Amino acid sequence: MDRAEQLRRWLNATLGEEPRIAPASDDASFRRYFRVRLGSLRTSLIAMDAPPEKESCERFVRVARLFSAAGVHVPAIHAQDIAQGFLLLSDLGDTTYLSVLDARSASVLYGHALDALVRIQLATRPGELPDYDRGLLEREMRLFPDWYVARQLGRTLSAAQAESLERAFAAILANNLAQPRVFVHRDYHSRNLMVSEPCPGILDFQDAVCGPITYDLVSLLRDAYIAWEEERVIDWAVRYWERARAANLPVPPDFADFYRDFEWMGAQRQLKVLGIFARLSLRDGKDGYLKDQPRIMGYLKRTCERYRELAPLALLLDELDATERRVGYTF
Repeated sequence: MDRAEQLRRWLNATLGEEPRIAPASDDASFRRYFRVRLGSLRTSLIAMDAPPEKESCERFVRVARLFSAAGVHVPAIHAQDIAQGFLLLSDLGDTTYLSVLDARSASVLYGHALDALVRIQLATRPGELPDYDRGLLEREMRLFPDWYVARQLGRTLSAAQAESLERAFAAILANNLAQPRVFVHRDYHSRNLMVSEPCPGILDFQDAVCGPITYDLVSLLRDAYIAWEEERVIDWAVRYWERARAANLPVPPDFADFYRDFEWMGAQRQLKVLGIFARLSLRDGKDGYLKDQPRIMGYLKRTCERYRELAPLALLLDELDATERRVGYTF
């Protein structure tokens, strides 16, 4: 029996009637989402299909409870079958931040997102979520040489280039691991935030961890899918920092120190995402993510050019960019 039929039978048994099922969205994982409508209900529901050999529904359920208790808007879980990998969720709609963000709407929408982020971080409790430890942070960064450099660009780094990259990894990790630790959504950006009541509705949180305090802010303000002028990014970062200080979250007392941590956390995430997008294209056939790589590379280059310790990485990125142009990659 295929997954679609398995899901249909589960929904029939759970709901007691034959629903109308239509695709709602896919994401970068193996999860799929379907909008479910019933003749007896005016509102729709969302069915999550997470093949248990590939994805864990248990993580989603656990984090949903933690984030709901923190006072943010996440889908309510109406039914679950962990063994089969099915969840039936409330529907937060189909209006993502990304679909409506513009110069006029951004301030209000980001204000809501910053408020929700502070509430998530204030809910931090030890032992509730996996640690965003050195091993995981480093494995993520290694997606960059393994998938972006070796597989997408077809490059083998020279000994000197490989040494520069290792030194950059060590410096970035040292900064990331020194930051205060809070609950981290891990993909807190415009495709996972919904315009809803209350706003934002928050999705795709099942990979949440306890990690560096700047991580989710970087995901939000150095978004892979939409970019803003540096002045606006700094202004929103200041507004978050002021909210965090007022809430007694453990941010540095000097904004300049906080912003440096923000940028260095961004370097880790951007290296990771460049590798992930290469892998999504080459392994999973999801080429649509390639068009966003230049935006992410732009963030990374500008950060590396601002800090002396990361200057060798900036040089390596320029060398790789020259190779990319020669072999004809266009995004």
